[in-house]
This record gives sequence, C-alpha cells and structure tokens, in this order.
Amino acid sequence: QVQLVESGGGLVQAGGSLRLSCVGSGGTFSRRHMGWFRQAPGKEREFVAAINWSGGMSRYADSVRGRFTISRNNPRNTVYLQMNTLKPDDTAHYYCAAGGTSLYPPTRVDDYDTWGRGTQVTVSS
Repeated sequence: QVQLVESGGGLVQAGGSLRLSCVGSGGTFSRRHMGWFRQAPGKEREFVAAINWSGGMSRYADSVRGRFTISRNNPRNTVYLQMNTLKPDDTAHYYCAAGGTSLYPPTRVDDYDTWGRGTQVTVSS
C-alpha cells in the first residue's frame, strides 16, 4: 500500500505562489491516479486537481483552473501542485491522495483509497 507525505505548505500573501509536493513510498505509485484535495474549517473536503498514472491527463476544479498545475515524477514517486496567483479563498489544509481505477483520474473523494496527512496553506489578504 502506498504511503503519502505532503510538504510545501505555508503562509503566503495573496497573489503569491507555493509548490506542494507529495512523496509516495511502498506500493506501486506509478500505477495510481493521484489527486489533490483541500478542506477549509467547517467545510467539506473538495477536489482541487488530479492526474492520471502516466501524467498525460489532468483535471482541475473550476476554482483553480488556470492558476494551479498538477504534475508528477514517477521515478521520484512524487506528485506536485504548483499554485500561482493564490487567493485568500485558497486557504485550507491540502491533502494528497492515491487511487482510482477508471480511465480518467477521478474527482470524487470516495474514489481515492490512500491519503496523506496534509499540509496547511494560508493565504493572507
């Protein structure tokens, strides 16, 4: 079973950038779809971005499309989330997840079976 550890979160001013990383260990990282989700206090966990096993297909939430980019480096068992033009509404705990057996990388929480503990992103106005 893949184990996931996120890093790269922090405090940034609105308009700034951060790059999150998620390193997988164990299991078959390169065969799994990977996703990023986020959860703000009092809100449900929501989809941010996903990438298929090969890195050739990605999907984004409407709220981040054009600002965030998901990518992966399978030899390094790592998936990234480059976040640009950050907004205060992007403030949340960000989670990396592995899973999915569909043709396309999934966007639902329930389609992922392995989760990291997350990393906090705080965007000040």
